[in-house]
Amino acid sequence: MAFLLVIPSIDIKNGKTVRIVQGIPELHCNEYGSDPVEMAKIWRAENSKMLHIVDFDALHGDKNKNVSLLEEICNSVIIPVEFAGGIRTLEDANKYFNLGVSRIAISTLALENLPEFKKIFDTFGPKKIVVSLDVIDNEIVIKGRKIKTGILPIAFALKLREIGVERFIVTDVKRNGMMLGPNIELSRAIADATQAKVTLSGGIRNKDELMDVQALLSVGVDSVIVGRALYENRFPCQKLWRVAELGIFN
Repeated sequence: MAFLLVIPSIDIKNGKTVRIVQGIPELHCNEYGSDPVEMAKIWRAENSKMLHIVDFDALHGDKNKNVSLLEEICNSVIIPVEFAGGIRTLEDANKYFNLGVSRIAISTLALENLPEFKKIFDTFGPKKIVVSLDVIDNEIVIKGRKIKTGILPIAFALKLREIGVERFIVTDVKRNGMMLGPNIELSRAIADATQAKVTLSGGIRNKDELMDVQALLSVGVDSVIVGRALYENRFPCQKLWRVAELGIFN
């Protein structure tokens, strides 16, 4: 029986676990404990099946600051680690996979340098490389969510689908970290248009909203990335994953 995969997010900045509103450090940044490795172990102990790691220092140019932390996280848990953080070259991708990362999420590169993205994608394939679609007001944004592109998310997703991309992480930036509820329709629309798998990211506040997303399994929205709601104990983690694994959300 299929069930919704709930993926805790660990955002790292200056070597610490943080929660960054709308994914933009300049807006607001809360610390949630000082040790990302310990946080990874906590989520694993809570029965998480996957982790989503965002390196905000790498995203903004300092690609070496948290490398040892990321490697330690990968060595400390036996579950897959998905990583996002300023991948710009095939060499970047190789480095992170060599650290133990299981899957890489790419955003800006896919739009700004499609040939380099294709090189990475052709080397590692659709199971290892996914694309993050960061959206503000139905417009793709890049460069750490600071630059609007004027490109519609469905149009961009369809272009990447032609290349062979099989999964998109879809984030409504205005809802990310804001506890405003998920933009379910955006994820549904991209899944419908592309027939690809979609991970919904941003806005989840409670178990009821997970049940709403669970209803989209049939169209390809099969997972959610959750940050603030988990860190602030909006619902009990162990019960949450147990319910998900039994497939009894509805």
